[in-house]
Amino acid sequence: MVIAPMRLEDLGWHDAQQAQLAPEDADLTPARIANVHRDRVVALTEAGPLELTLDPGLTTASVAVGDFVLCAPDQYRLIRVLDRQTELSRGTEYHTGDKQLIAANLDTLFITTSCNADFNPARLERYLALAHDAGVRPVIVLTKADLTDEADRFADQARALGRDLDVLAVNAKGADLVAQFAPYCGPGQTVALAGTSGVGKTTIANALTGGNAATRDIRDDDARGRHTTTGRSLHRMRTGGWLIDTPGMRGLGLAEVGFGIDATFPEISELAEQCKFRDCAHEGEPGCAVQAAVKAGQVDPDRLARFKKLKSENTQATEAIALARDKVRKQGRTAKGSKKPRQKS
Repeated sequence: MVIAPMRLEDLGWHDAQQAQLAPEDADLTPARIANVHRDRVVALTEAGPLELTLDPGLTTASVAVGDFVLCAPDQYRLIRVLDRQTELSRGTEYHTGDKQLIAANLDTLFITTSCNADFNPARLERYLALAHDAGVRPVIVLTKADLTDEADRFADQARALGRDLDVLAVNAKGADLVAQFAPYCGPGQTVALAGTSGVGKTTIANALTGGNAATRDIRDDDARGRHTTTGRSLHRMRTGGWLIDTPGMRGLGLAEVGFGIDATFPEISELAEQCKFRDCAHEGEPGCAVQAAVKAGQVDPDRLARFKKLKSENTQATEAIALARDKVRKQGRTAKGSKKPRQKS
């Protein structure tokens, strides 16, 4: 990785990060995480990249690409992770209470899919729920728009997945691609590309950053691809912002994202507040405002089915995480209480 010296502002450093610095941090160097490896991280500073080990108490699982940190460059150590403005994560290890960090301090999440059999509203809504819950602006990117006569139909379906939802229909190899993305990718802005493999994320990333990462064609039988990006990494874009590229994620578990689900289905969550019963399941209860709207043609029944499915999954996963965390806390207290006091000589 070759990164020229730059200012903190060029790295995306804002007042929110500056406000977290204390007088005792004067000897530490601010940096931003560019790569997370098994036992170390690579961070970008004003002087250039540094490879850092982590202070005791920190693990690479607790550090995300895009994090702002304080480090001791003379000792090549990461000392502290600053509070994140946004955090994108997904539920994975419910039995341990852990969630997998995807990226930190994002402004925009580009959710990529193709104008073909890869287009899947249910999967897109999962990404939208994660983005909304993280406070990150979602933008749906429809690739291979140049290879179909139905790009407008795909775009209309995508826009129907949210209010005021930005949708870009693009040719990933088109000359105007960078211009289409420019409004989201200016200096100090951080974006991420997410979506299944083979939809053109690497091609888009190459265009935005000037890189030359290898790409792979999709399979003809199901319009899906194989992983090209193998790890998350931070790259400077031609327009001055930063791109976090992510591997294709086939499994996208949701946990603790109730707000994000409601924000993804506003036409349903707002009506749910008008139901007669607070715990209405929107099945056939009397006074159900949601079912009344379905019968009146105001709510898509397929959207309602997907809303209820995500709500149920999120509730179960959230409860499992809470139980796992409680178990860990109890084990910690038990272990602490079982320690024998040191005998005096």
